[in-house]
Amino acid sequence: MQMAIIYAFPPPAPSTAAIEKGLATALAEYRAFAGQLGEAPDGVPAVLLNDRGARLVEAEVDADLVDMAPAKPTPELLRLHPDLEDVELHEVVLLQLTRFRCGSLAVGFTSNHVAADGHATSNFLVAWGRATRGLPMGLPPVHHHAGLFKPRASPRVDRDHRSREYRLAGAGDDDDEKQHSHAGEGAENNIVIHKAHFTKDFIATLRGKASEGRGRPFSRFETILAHLWRTMTRARGLSPEVTTQIRLSVDGRHRLGLPAEYFGNLVLWAFPTATVADLLGRPLKHAAQVIHDEVARVDGGYFRSFVDFASSGAVEKEGLEPSAVCKDVLCPNVEVDSWLTFPFYELDFGTGSPAYFMPSYFPTEGMLFLVPSYLGDGSVDAFVPVFEHNLQDFKECCYATD
Repeated sequence: MQMAIIYAFPPPAPSTAAIEKGLATALAEYRAFAGQLGEAPDGVPAVLLNDRGARLVEAEVDADLVDMAPAKPTPELLRLHPDLEDVELHEVVLLQLTRFRCGSLAVGFTSNHVAADGHATSNFLVAWGRATRGLPMGLPPVHHHAGLFKPRASPRVDRDHRSREYRLAGAGDDDDEKQHSHAGEGAENNIVIHKAHFTKDFIATLRGKASEGRGRPFSRFETILAHLWRTMTRARGLSPEVTTQIRLSVDGRHRLGLPAEYFGNLVLWAFPTATVADLLGRPLKHAAQVIHDEVARVDGGYFRSFVDFASSGAVEKEGLEPSAVCKDVLCPNVEVDSWLTFPFYELDFGTGSPAYFMPSYFPTEGMLFLVPSYLGDGSVDAFVPVFEHNLQDFKECCYATD
């Protein structure tokens, strides 16, 4: 799966030579991003540390950035990335620097989640900016090595991994059919990405409502996600007996005692689940509690159980495959990528922070992206792909607090 983001920098934009020099310096430390996607000798997908480098494309546009870059992701944003249909060398990172008539610069960054999760990618981007400015990049990345995730001396698989991180080969076909039946015929061709802006005051109101009577308030993330889960479910018009589920990533770094500088993909999944009747018939507090409790289950013990399971040979013996696959439609479910705590706005090539930052065009219905607003005032932007026929219903209940 690709992670694609767009940065926009106002004039004066840094030179390409400076950006490229900084990139080379950063890639020398973050070698996985300079490698290629391939296979290990045993056939397992791997990143080849061959220092092939990232693909860098330059482009110029005889127009102003304000006329070309929309406030929310649209298909036109794909023009700010290298053509992914023509990637013969399987680079892990692809970049496009697009310069506009007004002097602005758009940076289209694409990386593969096999090599790094959002936490690791944001660390790289900050280091790249610092290297471009001639500054020390900070603490070096901690790379994966063979002995890092060894099974315990007495392996203990005490959590369910067969139906969470894995599934039987072909078992997802029925789920795909159910999702498309909820969506309606041809709905995957009518997906639009809506940008919802939640002010700091609105979020505070939601948190107060969700956390009423609770000693410790729910987090900003738990509250916003609970609200969007209910809003999406209401807008979809699902039947009360339908079960809806969130897939959200849980960072294993502090759960396994690893440093924040660990570079790789170290996330497992939490799956908050509820019926439509429960989700909409009970208050916001219930949805937030379901999310909170499910994330709490994915603790250090869960990660260690996963390491024991993945090392046991059961995956190969039972013909299991990863459950995380790309789909066009997630209905009645939801997936969320939260970038609320990542320092993406700290990418600075020497001319200041970006004017804005957002995910690129990724039209998977139900795939939510949560991003700190470029306003820097504590507000949050949610990028929400919805079916076109559900958009008006989503807008009508998106800012309701009841």
